[in-house]
Formats: sequence, C-alpha cells, structure tokens
Amino acid sequence: MVCPLHEPVSDVFISDSSHTSRGEQRVFSRGVREHKLNFIQLSERPHDASMLGTSSVKVLLLAVAVGVYLIPSPIDPEPYTFEDPPPALDGPLAVNTRLQRGRRLFSGQLKGPESFTADQKGNIYTGTVDGKLWRISNESLTFITQTGRNIPECGTSTDYEPVCGRPHSLRLDRDGQLIVADSYQGLFKVDPWTGEKTLLHSSTEGADGIPFGFLNGLEISKNGTVFFTDSSSKWGRRHVRYEVLETNRLGRLLSYDPVTGRVRTLLDSLYMPNGFAFSPDEDFLLLAETSIAHVIKFWLKGPKAGTKEVVLNNMIGYPDNIRLSDRGTFLVGITTVRFRGRLFPPFLDLIGPYPAVKRFIVKLVPLGWYDVLLPKYGLILELGSDGEVIDSLHDPTGSLTWAVSDVFQQGTHYYLGNTDLPFLPVLEEWS
Repeated sequence: MVCPLHEPVSDVFISDSSHTSRGEQRVFSRGVREHKLNFIQLSERPHDASMLGTSSVKVLLLAVAVGVYLIPSPIDPEPYTFEDPPPALDGPLAVNTRLQRGRRLFSGQLKGPESFTADQKGNIYTGTVDGKLWRISNESLTFITQTGRNIPECGTSTDYEPVCGRPHSLRLDRDGQLIVADSYQGLFKVDPWTGEKTLLHSSTEGADGIPFGFLNGLEISKNGTVFFTDSSSKWGRRHVRYEVLETNRLGRLLSYDPVTGRVRTLLDSLYMPNGFAFSPDEDFLLLAETSIAHVIKFWLKGPKAGTKEVVLNNMIGYPDNIRLSDRGTFLVGITTVRFRGRLFPPFLDLIGPYPAVKRFIVKLVPLGWYDVLLPKYGLILELGSDGEVIDSLHDPTGSLTWAVSDVFQQGTHYYLGNTDLPFLPVLEEWS
C-alpha cells in the first residue's frame, strides 16, 4: 500500500495502545521511522463550533457599539462636578414620615397639577398636563379654559403638549385675573370665571432676540410687575431630561411690565432656573437652579440690587418651586432626591464630569424610561431667609406623593404639586 506520506511501508500494523490523548494513531513499520496520522475526534467539533459562535457574537457586539457611537447624540453636554457628596440625613434632614399625613384628591381627574394660587374667597387654581386650567372650590372641580387647542390626544403624551399647552405657574394679579406661564405658548391673562384668555407675550417673541423655550416659574410683585423664568432656550418641557443631563446654562430670569408690555432679562446663564419666591419685603427673591441642586438669592433692593449669590448648594435633592409660607419661611418641593449610595454616588453626580458618557446614555435610554428609574420618595424642605435648612418632611415610600413640584399653603393645608401624577396630594397640617 502507499503511505499518506508517500513513503513505502511494509507490514503495517496498529498497536493496541496506539491512540494518544490527542486522538492520534501511531503507525509502525519495520525499520522505518514512526509517523503520526492525526484524526479529528468528534468531541472536538462542538468546541470549534462554540468558538465560532463566540467570535460571531463579539463581531456583532462590536458592530452595534460602533453603530451607536456613530449615531449623533441629541445633547451637547457640559461637564459638571458637584462640590461634595450629598449631605447626611440627620439634624433637620433626618428621615421621618410627616409627609404621609395627608390625602389624595381628584384621583384620575387631575394629572400633574404643577402649581397653585388662590383668591380671597379660598378658591384654588391650578393647571395640568393636558393644557387645562381648573378652579377648586370646596373640593369640587371646575374647568376654566385651555391654554392651547383642546384635542382628544391632550394629556396622553408629552408630544402633544406644544399643541395642547402646558400651564406651569399661575398667579392672580391685582384685578383678580390669572397670569399664566404656559411652558410652550407664552404668558397669558385669563379671566378665572369666564375663561376668556389673552396672550400677553408669546414664546416666539421671547426676549433680546431669543425665543422662550421652557417657561416655568412665575410671581407677581406688589407693583404688578410679572417675574418669570425661562428654564432653557434650547429644550422644551417635554425634553426636560435632556436639559438636566446636558447641564447647560441657557436659562433666564425675566420680568414683564403689564403697562408697557416690555420684557427685560434680569439674569441669564442660569442652570435650569425654576420656581422662586419673593421675601416678605420683596428686597430679594430665592430661586431654584434645578439641574445643579442650587438655590440662589437675587437682590432686588438695597446696595446689592441686581446681584446674586448662592445660599444653598449641594442639596439633598433637585429643587422645583419655592413658596413663601405664613411663617415667613420658604417651602421647597424636591422633584428628585439625591441620596448617598452605599457603593456609588448618586447617578448624576457619577456621570456629571463626563460629557461623553452623557452623550452615550441618551442614545441608549429612551426618554420615557427615566421616570421608571426615579425613586418614589416624597420630600419638601423649609428654608430660612439665608437658605439654611430649618426643617424637612419626608414620605419615604411615596404613600402620599413623590416628585413634589410645589408646596402651597392655604390656611392649615398644604397643596402639593407634581408634574405628572394623576391626583392632588394635600398635607392636612405641618406637624
């Protein structure tokens, strides 16, 4: 016979112990050298197939990663580093259950009552995510008007908010008319009894050649001047998560003169300015910079008039509206808590310094998923005039509410705002 190595071999035989551990058969011949003939064992074939499958998965994952990397990011974030870890939950910040001592009103009827005001008769007014304005009298609900168009889709998705409107803050002027900051439309004057509305200043007009992107907080001074915030000239309310992650300085504090119609910019380059409140004498106001967990003081009178200073930073959560209490203190709704983790810092603290990480995250995580990741923890703070924390009320399990946007005192009751929840929480006493 002819050997596979083309060398003549005679009297070939295979010994009983001719199989090696690698599946080789040893072929012997008389007077000639030993040759090894390799045979593939069946047991090796699955291993090779597994190696091939693993390589394919790696290639696929690499292709996906490259594809995601090449997709343009919707945000252009700036790095931001918090000064310190969040404060400890002790002293006036100690955990308690005092925010659970209340009840829910209008479940399924009001969605996202963001902010409140009241007239001298005790009627309370609010606006909701479907663009509607409401009057609350003796726990009964009356529709007033809609800031945008009233279509069936209103309230079903934030995508319809630019059409339906989204009244954020509202206050009553000296004539008993509602002045409303609609996040998309602009400033309105509304008759609270007839529903007649007048657009005072549109978002497209804006100020200083820059349209309004996200009207948010609003207050009226004793002389009738309307103060309001534009949280971002880039992102609207429905993209508020982008605004927070981007950590830009595109917000402004502005004023509107109802006599002349003039709009002035009082402060710019703010980090998502949100709600604010005047001091009792209106010599200053306290304003929340939500995306960086700050409260600043802006002086309106005296030698410091026109200047600002940070009075509270490194907060335990992200502040929303600020309201003046009957005690002369400031009540702050915390929209999202910022607690210390056992192993890692809070999420925004962790990714804040890294713009590339922020860009990558928004490519992978849809906007609708962010709310699912937020803890259902209710928290409101009481501050002194210098921003010091005096007291805090907690709802650790969210049994009454969470993501508090406003704390409005009416007598002994406190109406708690929120941006999306389908009910109105009312705290029955501050205890």
